[in-house]
Amino acid sequence: MLYPSIDKLMNKLDSKYTLVTVAAKRARLMQQNKDQRMVKPRSHKFVGKALEEIDAGVLTYTSEKNDHVDTTPTTTNAE
Repeated sequence: MLYPSIDKLMNKLDSKYTLVTVAAKRARLMQQNKDQRMVKPRSHKFVGKALEEIDAGVLTYTSEKNDHVDTTPTTTNAE
């Protein structure tokens, strides 16, 4: 059985896609930097540790919603 459960983790984030993305990014950071925030994680794999951090509230996610997408060019050509 997966610990923590998907149902429990879905209470922390808005979608499964977000859950997977956040956990994968955190797992990559842990692998590269040997950075671990949990004292005694149950899992020995990086993704499992990231999921445990999400469950414990150590790792959080904030959505930045952009209501308007600006399609104008950032530079203009002066003639």
